[in-house]
Amino acid sequence: MAFGTGTHETTRLCLRAIEEHFTGKSFLDVGTGTGILAIAAAKLNPEAGIQACDTDAEALSVAIENARINNVATRITFIVGSVHEKTASADLVCANLTADVIIDLSPQLLQLTCGRLILSGILKEQVAAVSGRLLECGVSTEVEKLYDGEWAALIV
Repeated sequence: MAFGTGTHETTRLCLRAIEEHFTGKSFLDVGTGTGILAIAAAKLNPEAGIQACDTDAEALSVAIENARINNVATRITFIVGSVHEKTASADLVCANLTADVIIDLSPQLLQLTCGRLILSGILKEQVAAVSGRLLECGVSTEVEKLYDGEWAALIV
């Protein structure tokens, strides 16, 4: 019904990065799918404010049910839609999408991030294009790269 079973390489990369980098008070999961990343963030940091958005209302209903099953539904704010100028910033923003969507959303994702940004759903051969877009958007810090099989995650 929605993307994200928890076994895909991109999900594993995001979970690894969330576990390592999520020490803040707020988390935003862009393109939440089944809600796995938002649920993990809520479980890792029970006091954090967690938001999750997806353009697919049906996916969000699956995510809400998964959050309920995992006893974190009341701690996650689910939003139908994508990020926009009124989206609240977060200490950690995670976008497990596709490289083309990440490239398009890079300016908005960077503006929403007041700490770290995790980008995944990127094939190894797409890392240079996504990294180049981040440079175009003014990222001047070193981008951490994680790999699992043919997939990559970038952490800014």
